[in-house]
Amino acid sequence: MTTATLAPQQERTKTSGILLAIILVGQFLAILNVNIVNVAIPTIERDLHSSGAGLQMIVAGYTIVYAVLLITGARVGDLFGYRNTFLAGLAFFTVTTLGSGLAPTTGWLVVFRFAQGAGAALMMPQVLTLIQRNYHGAARGRAMGLWSAVVSGGIVVGQALGGIMLGLGLGWRVLFLVMVPIGAILLIAGLRVLPADGGGGRTGLDPLGLVTLSVAVLLFVVPLVLGRDLGWPVWGWISMGLSAVVFYVFVRVERWVSGRGGRPLVDASVLRAPGMRPGLGVLLFGPATWGAFLFTSALHLQGELRLTPLQSGLMLVPCAVAFAGVGLLWPRLPARLQRTLLPFGYVVAAPAYFGLGLVGGGGWPYAVLSALIGAGLGVQIAVTNLATQSVSDEYAADASGALLTVMQLGQVIGVATVGTLFMAQGEGATAVALAGLAVLAGLSSLFLARPKLG
Repeated sequence: MTTATLAPQQERTKTSGILLAIILVGQFLAILNVNIVNVAIPTIERDLHSSGAGLQMIVAGYTIVYAVLLITGARVGDLFGYRNTFLAGLAFFTVTTLGSGLAPTTGWLVVFRFAQGAGAALMMPQVLTLIQRNYHGAARGRAMGLWSAVVSGGIVVGQALGGIMLGLGLGWRVLFLVMVPIGAILLIAGLRVLPADGGGGRTGLDPLGLVTLSVAVLLFVVPLVLGRDLGWPVWGWISMGLSAVVFYVFVRVERWVSGRGGRPLVDASVLRAPGMRPGLGVLLFGPATWGAFLFTSALHLQGELRLTPLQSGLMLVPCAVAFAGVGLLWPRLPARLQRTLLPFGYVVAAPAYFGLGLVGGGGWPYAVLSALIGAGLGVQIAVTNLATQSVSDEYAADASGALLTVMQLGQVIGVATVGTLFMAQGEGATAVALAGLAVLAGLSSLFLARPKLG
């Protein structure tokens, strides 16, 4: 290879690396916001004189809006371009993060947290889509490994970083304000580096599908997020029941739109793609265990064991490192071996979860088991990759939106159900529940791990 041909290739590689860094750091900021505020709730309560309901909405508002609008965010990218939508979401997220850091009252903080969730919902689906459209073969595998590491790292770092900043006496506002210059730098770099695109070349936002799906998700997520703290009121159970009815209506609406030659919000051909349905099953149960484990671990370590937020976050570092390590090494394995080994990740995670009930005192046994959990769930990088292998670029946005929404719902379901069990029965029963969910994820992965025919 001559020097003349080598230089453009090196330039493309460099640009490709910068592109990936921009979208992954943007994703990292969005995930960081899910948990970073948790450790600051007592400080916020004292500073803003917040009520219990206000504090719940400060924590949950971001997650609620984010979960409701993810599929919509994917379709917006399909219509207006993935680059444009990612940058618009990043800009909105950055501005509303600044607003959160400067909020004078609880009400304003709740409003800005809701708006942050909307910005994240515009950003996040574009990350997977941009990876799918700009990286192929081994490069896509490496990019997905880094994506997986960012997903896991953001959750744990949010808890640890919040504890460090509060421990330094910097106050709760800096938790938001520190992200503003990072967002601004990413925005400037993204305008220069992210490739222009025309989206998926499809038209129509499917407003009826958008409304019915948003209502269905909202009816389901709100009582799950708020129910535990409110004592599971009757309206919550009614709301979740209605969500099933509205979701059925959404399915009928999508069939009607498709039958009329329109563009449904979630195209049925995406769900029929080999790997998508078992992939959605794995990404429901696997992240449910992950979200519930991190949530109940924080309660157990800071509550029963009386560790500081920083100590609690550091106790989970082995878990995050193992998760990221498996995610980064996994793409180096041959594709056939990835399929074969996929269920074994959950075989490792399930007994490790069960073992947590036997070592409730923390210390190195707890750290070792958490590392095994992280290593086992690190195979989820393969789930996303295998689920989307047969999805064409035309439907990349639909696939990204569906996968991310199910992952988010899985975490919400896990936190709500297993979190409630933890409050009532303690660490032992929680460990059994987490092991059971890991088994369900493993069984689902068996269908995904089957080699493609033909």
